[in-house]
Amino acid sequence: MASNSILCSSSHLHLSLFVLFFCLFVHCYSYGELGPYTSFTVSSFSYPPTTIGPSGFRYIRVEMPPWFSSMSIAMISNVELAAGDIEKVPKIKLPLICFRAGSLPLPDVNTSLVDSAVLAPLYNGSYKGIQALQSSEQCYPMQKNFTIKLTNEQISPGVWYFGLFNGIGPTRTQSKMINRSPSYTFSANITVEGCPTLTMWGPECNQTINPLSCALSNSYSAADNSSEAGLYNQTLEYVISCKNNFGTCHGDGEPKFYSLDVVGVSQELKILAKDVWLNVTFSNNTKNVSDINLMCYARHGAIPSETVHDYSSNINKSPLVIQFPKVGSWYITILPLNVSKELGGSLDTDTKVCYSLESKLLECPEGKAGANCTREIYTLQTSLRKGSSYFEYYYLPVSEKVSPDSANFPLDPLSTNSSHVGQPEETWTYFVMDIPHGAAGGNMHIRLNSDEKVNYEVYARYGGLPSLASWDYFYSNRTSSSDGSMFFNLYNSSEDKVDFYILYVREGTWSFGLKHLNTTSDALKVPTSMSVSLERCPRRCSSHGKCETALDASGLTSYSFCSCDRDHGGFDCSIQLVTPHGHVWQSIFLIASNAAAALPAFWALRQKALAEWVIFTSSGIASGIYHACDVGTWCPLGFGVLQFMDFWLSFMAVVSTFVYLGTFEDDLKRAVHTVVAILTALMAYTKATRPANIILVMVIGAAALLIGWLIELSTRFRSFSFSTGFSLNMIERLQAVKGWLKNLIKTIITRFRWGFVLAGLVALALAASSWVLETSESYWIWHSIWHITIYTSSFFFLCSKASPVTTVETENQMPPNGAYELTRQDSFSRGQ
Repeated sequence: MASNSILCSSSHLHLSLFVLFFCLFVHCYSYGELGPYTSFTVSSFSYPPTTIGPSGFRYIRVEMPPWFSSMSIAMISNVELAAGDIEKVPKIKLPLICFRAGSLPLPDVNTSLVDSAVLAPLYNGSYKGIQALQSSEQCYPMQKNFTIKLTNEQISPGVWYFGLFNGIGPTRTQSKMINRSPSYTFSANITVEGCPTLTMWGPECNQTINPLSCALSNSYSAADNSSEAGLYNQTLEYVISCKNNFGTCHGDGEPKFYSLDVVGVSQELKILAKDVWLNVTFSNNTKNVSDINLMCYARHGAIPSETVHDYSSNINKSPLVIQFPKVGSWYITILPLNVSKELGGSLDTDTKVCYSLESKLLECPEGKAGANCTREIYTLQTSLRKGSSYFEYYYLPVSEKVSPDSANFPLDPLSTNSSHVGQPEETWTYFVMDIPHGAAGGNMHIRLNSDEKVNYEVYARYGGLPSLASWDYFYSNRTSSSDGSMFFNLYNSSEDKVDFYILYVREGTWSFGLKHLNTTSDALKVPTSMSVSLERCPRRCSSHGKCETALDASGLTSYSFCSCDRDHGGFDCSIQLVTPHGHVWQSIFLIASNAAAALPAFWALRQKALAEWVIFTSSGIASGIYHACDVGTWCPLGFGVLQFMDFWLSFMAVVSTFVYLGTFEDDLKRAVHTVVAILTALMAYTKATRPANIILVMVIGAAALLIGWLIELSTRFRSFSFSTGFSLNMIERLQAVKGWLKNLIKTIITRFRWGFVLAGLVALALAASSWVLETSESYWIWHSIWHITIYTSSFFFLCSKASPVTTVETENQMPPNGAYELTRQDSFSRGQ
């Protein structure tokens, strides 16, 4: 019995060992396949082939979650642009791809792009220098194969926008009669990879993040060696203290990573190390741990390093203090440096520096902010406008001191009382607002108005409170502001008025700080009002264009842009491209040049070709009215209708010239005109302005002329038949063919006046040259020449056709060759 038990136990033991071995094998195999750290695909988007026309653009929105590890972009286009050709291509024709965090890129306001020939370094089809993406917009020339990978060490999580542009510059938004610049097609594949947890980081998710555990306290500890601890104790509501629960030890040059979140507008973030010690002891006790360099690097949104960080300090000497930290995730890297050198070079390689990391986030009571929490702060809430579009509204302070009935609110009752501030020259008033998700295509408009003089400086900052040392945009006076900076545009500001826009404002929290310039009682008596609004197009496109609204490729962001008139350009239509005097002359040339249609119309009427007369007359009138509408003179019908009529009748006029040169019976001519009208109408309705249309029209006209000649020849020379003269010998048949060809050539020669044909060809060549030379800038002059030369060529071709009497007399002459007896006998037989 005992032996059976032993055998049974032994068999169970072997089975357990086998299962354990199998599990370990599977685990090791999985470990080998996947590695110790794995990332997974968060999202993957494939964009089908999309065409971007001349001066066109397209936006793509990509959202990276906080745990993302990398983003890969692979684009394929038909752009053929070598690195050495970039400087030779005009900016209005240069295809670009631009990147921007939080909002849409707008390369037209980037003066370095417009004025400089070099956009960014190009390295074997990939692009470097990505760190600059974090702070501003970056643009690169589009390539046939564009591949790039951005990691969480280079860019921060959140929303990113990519813009593809087919040319930039003031004329990009200018309305053009015709634009023959090249188009390009692209397709894209965008993949976002992520780490399994928030505590894993790095492109391969092989770095560990240690979140600091936080707790609230209602007082500021004087043990933090702050000279302002007493004052803070009087005004602080609470302090958020964070620390690692256990002491940390790591060796020389070995980094450790930590993270903490700032969820609201804060005054100060302090990072310090406590209880710094070494994991070894020294017999002589002469080593002082205060000499150790314990470097702390802090960065908003991404892991910092020695080379890329926002703030740094040796926290073994003094704490790292960040004034007005931005809202969001902060990452901290602790790196002991030169420990052995600082301590005399006698340390073992296993020696580690140990410490306890703490952070303190100082908060002010509600309604207070700034230094010592003595300044006023107000939250701006949205108020919808009447008849406003999506994401278009104004902001008002949440306070009983202002009325909600007006978009303008007074600053005087909201301003910080200088008597409560220790330093009157540092009197600030703050405002905080949120730009909702999807509203990145809007523009923030800030205005200050005063009866005498605006005694405020305005500072704006994304993510945190602004100060004199930290701001994104500012306005001090007419000579000192962010004017000229990207996405900042100043309008008509003076001593009593401040007016500026922040273009394509980023989604998230924005703060404004108003610094009081004069706090005397007389200055405070001068009323000053302020308005903050989110608008679709700056200044309503300066009354020189139309504000258009569209969605990005994902459909998640609505954005607006200006479509300017013929005389203006720029992102807000404020740049005058054509002077009023030049506009008048351009209008006269474009409209009056259509009077050349009177030449072919007159000749057609004289020859009683009523169909051609109607077509040429209607074409000249329709073109004149269309151009009058286009330049803003008179629009009796819709612009689309007038454009269709102009191109359709122009196509008909060209083809009718060819039809007129042929000899058609009335029934056949009506049929040809009907077919031509259908074909040209389809061309004018679908893609009227494509360059290939002029070639298609010429082909259709030449085909109609050839068909007419073939029908005429088959009718006139149908008596020449091998069947009727089959009994003739070979010599007679050859003489017959020779005589027929001779008569055909004679008929062609007598059918046309060749001097007019030559003049028509010259005029047609001039018309083709003017068509090719047309550009957006010189369109008016070359298109006017096109009107004159194309109608003149039609006139010469109409005049080149000989009169029917002369043609009949020539063709009725008796041929000297006996080979024409068959024709003459056949005529007699038909006459009898």
